[in-house]
Amino acid sequence: MDVSEPASISTSIAARYATAVYEIAKDGNAVDSLETDLGALKTALSESEDFRALIHSPIYSRDEQGAAISAIAAKMGLSDTMGNTLALMAQNRRLFVLPQLVTTLRDIIAAEKGEVTAEVTSAKALTNTQAEKLAKTLTASTGKTVTLDATVDESLIGGLIVKVGSRMVDTSIRAKLNSLQNAMKEVG
Repeated sequence: MDVSEPASISTSIAARYATAVYEIAKDGNAVDSLETDLGALKTALSESEDFRALIHSPIYSRDEQGAAISAIAAKMGLSDTMGNTLALMAQNRRLFVLPQLVTTLRDIIAAEKGEVTAEVTSAKALTNTQAEKLAKTLTASTGKTVTLDATVDESLIGGLIVKVGSRMVDTSIRAKLNSLQNAMKEVG
């Protein structure tokens, strides 16, 4: 069995929903509200174990998922377009692709705006000055407006891991120590 197949299927499903949602939002001049919705959903996905359980658990029926996701969408103040999309996804048992949908929609919107998102992982949270300087440097090197998606991983010890598109730069101390360890093994 090909291990990448489920991820590929999820990405494919998410891409179809994302394209449709984006086109509907674009036709209704509601791309800005769609971006707000995506921020709220991303926060909910990262912070709420209950929300993640709702979208991934097979124990909830279509109707239970649909009712719960509609209530959540209303409570979060999501746009009608996003609320209806989530309800449709629940009815079709496709809520499990919500994380990929959020990522894909963000990518579509960024591409339309000529922007690119850089995934930045650091050992400590970046200050506003550091984030602005990094974004400015990346904008200069890519030629596109760069927004940062910053996360913290204390196991890096220090330094950064920056991913922009298919390029990755790892200046973390952990990577340097691993490289030194591998060099030492080759010598001995």
